[in-house]
Amino acid sequence: MIHPKASRETPNQAEEKFLSLAYNRFYDIMEIVFDDDFWLNSSEYCFNLFKDAISIYSELLHYEPIKWYHDHIRTARPPMEAELSADLMKFIRNVILHFPFFKSWDEVFINKMLVNWQKPNQSIDKFLKEYAGKPSVKYRYWKKTTKTMSYIEICFPSNYDDRDIYLKDIVKNKEGVEFLLVLMRKTIDSQVESMKPKEE
Repeated sequence: MIHPKASRETPNQAEEKFLSLAYNRFYDIMEIVFDDDFWLNSSEYCFNLFKDAISIYSELLHYEPIKWYHDHIRTARPPMEAELSADLMKFIRNVILHFPFFKSWDEVFINKMLVNWQKPNQSIDKFLKEYAGKPSVKYRYWKKTTKTMSYIEICFPSNYDDRDIYLKDIVKNKEGVEFLLVLMRKTIDSQVESMKPKEE
């Protein structure tokens, strides 16, 4: 059981219930993904579990104290951390959920025509217009399970046109999923005051 804290007064009853369910499920997924045997599962299973995690995280981004946290890290943390924690995560979430045709991370692709099939200038379109052509971002994160530092590179597409853009070319599968989960956890941990063991 978790008790999220806020930079304002404590959450109201509805927020407390939602946050508790969201956090507990997210932490369950973290535990599963960072188990040594997780990547022995099918690519479809691994992909679906990540979809659950990023969907939960996307909903948590609507919580006002988390918005304040992102405003803070835009100035207090290394360059691009806030952008990766919010903008990139929303982009990946939207691609995965608005184009639910794919069974694995490596299959997912989009292009300008596909993105704008219904209406232009929506969130995915805006992200690609802003970030296409930007230099890659190198990042490192600590893996508690193996007690090692892992390194990853986020590679924004060089162009945004009708050529296919694969998710795997922006963020690699295994290392990317682990990194994104660590980044998500860092954000949501900012609102956790204490943690209690789950009841069996």
